[in-house]
Amino acid sequence: GFTLLFKGKNLDGWRERKSKDTLQGKTHAFNGRFKVEDGVLTYDPAVKGDRYIETTKEFAKDVHYKFDFKPGAKCNNDVLFRGKKFDIIPGNNENKNVKEGEWYTFELTATGETLQYKINGEVVRTTAKVKAAGSTFILRAEIGAMQVKNIRAKE
Repeated sequence: GFTLLFKGKNLDGWRERKSKDTLQGKTHAFNGRFKVEDGVLTYDPAVKGDRYIETTKEFAKDVHYKFDFKPGAKCNNDVLFRGKKFDIIPGNNENKNVKEGEWYTFELTATGETLQYKINGEVVRTTAKVKAAGSTFILRAEIGAMQVKNIRAKE
């Protein structure tokens, strides 16, 4: 029942945050800070800048997101939804079992006013009393390297 939000070929369905222009047919954003390579979305740390991409679609109802990620050197990147941020920093807080260079499955489930975050099936955070208003799904390349694939959602 999941729909792919990133198909691994290009950035169709995404845009640079707060831009009206989509990334339709493009394989990179922000001069390569985000780039599609071999079916994977790579955050290139050689390209400096704190950058965001977001889905062109807003998700207003209950939604379940899943994606696979592999943090690289100095990874400190984020997922944002409904005004809440989740930091992906290997070995830190909710990421205590996450190591650089290994693949993990991340899940974010929004049910009413509650957001639940899981890594490899383990609940690592629950946030209550979140505005249930519509929001895009946002990926932030803040610091360091990371790879992401199989980004999907189920409403």
